[in-house]
Amino acid sequence: MTSPLASPPCDAAVIGGGPAGLMAAEVLAQAGVAVHVFDAMPSVGRKFLLAGKGGLNLTHSEPHAPFAARYGARQPQVEPLLQVFGGPEVRAWAQGLGVDTFVGTSGRVFPTDMKAAPLLRAWLQRLRALGVQFHMRHRWLGWAEGGALRFAAPGGEALVPARAVVLALGGGSWARLGSDGAWVPLLRERGIAVAPLVPANCGFDVLRHDAPAGETRRAFLQELIGRGPAPATGWTSHFTERFAGQPFKTVALDFTDSQGRAFHRRGEFVATATGVEGSLVYAASHLLRDEIEAHGHATFHLDLLPDHTPERVLAEVRHPRGARSLSSHLKGRLGLDGIKAGILYEQLGKGGMHDPAALARAIKALPVTVVAARPIDEAISTAGGVAFEALDDHLMATTAPGVFCAGEMLDWEAPTGGYLLTASMASGRAAGEGARKWLGRA
Repeated sequence: MTSPLASPPCDAAVIGGGPAGLMAAEVLAQAGVAVHVFDAMPSVGRKFLLAGKGGLNLTHSEPHAPFAARYGARQPQVEPLLQVFGGPEVRAWAQGLGVDTFVGTSGRVFPTDMKAAPLLRAWLQRLRALGVQFHMRHRWLGWAEGGALRFAAPGGEALVPARAVVLALGGGSWARLGSDGAWVPLLRERGIAVAPLVPANCGFDVLRHDAPAGETRRAFLQELIGRGPAPATGWTSHFTERFAGQPFKTVALDFTDSQGRAFHRRGEFVATATGVEGSLVYAASHLLRDEIEAHGHATFHLDLLPDHTPERVLAEVRHPRGARSLSSHLKGRLGLDGIKAGILYEQLGKGGMHDPAALARAIKALPVTVVAARPIDEAISTAGGVAFEALDDHLMATTAPGVFCAGEMLDWEAPTGGYLLTASMASGRAAGEGARKWLGRA
């Protein structure tokens, strides 16, 4: 076995080349600190580039108070970071890199060319001009006995002493891009409290509506909570073959959990082969996930025609249809066809579809039960991570002096819409400032 390769000590080591790590490196380098950025991948910013594939959503334009409220239970910890580097500051920072931005119809903020690559290139040029050095294909392995950082590097294991360390290793989603959560046991060994990583902004598997013959739905749900075999999940094969991958457009999702937390929003989502995913589902995912964790299932209600009153829907369903089929009647009177009609047949069955009162109720409040979040590596982001209670006001670990944490590896979550990226960058700035002060740089 070869001995680890020793490297010269550095002032600050930033581990993780995503937005949080790069922002920490920028703050430190601007203060004259010699910064070395280490990343396990061949290049930095891979998840950042993927996020910009359909248009890079940098931040959101809404006022500070509703913006901060997007972080839920962690608002008290995240809001101070946003006061220093929130939406307006992100836009000004991008402008400083020569990247103009605009506000879309949803309030989201994008680069004018919608692309992530030009912004990342300009950012890296700035960092290199400040003297930041990058070390790719360096996978962090923890600490050596003497306190040096251990890396699996192309030439073998490397030891890097550093006076300050900023950890910005991401959460546990998108392992193929470097965010694999492998850091969790390394921090726990160091005495840093880490909450389990769980999927956030994720899809869900639905409970099959056609429960086995002779078994009531109540019994089937009780089996979820009890000790029976795993429940059948996913849509029927008929629904999956016809509608998997298709969107539900202009619908509203209502959900109230067992603690009384309520969610109501209009939007869109997609039917998958096993359940549901997409922006509207992601927005409610933290409530659905927590309810499943507590009770084994969560049932939301879907309004398929949010622009129609219940009275109008009932009147149109009851309107005489003559020789027309029910499908033609619903399409002609209410514009219900395709996947919306499909899910009604899926959930109600033929008997329910021919009960006008039951059908009208379902059109305005169709119950959909989900029983499991999709695997963490399919999630857009993760919740859980380094507990804020394990960090001081500068995001330094109280049990590991000189070690700072930032980005999605912290225990917070937020919906999509620019909130994830803004808080990641804001926490990177805060950790960089904390490391700068720790090193005694003005």
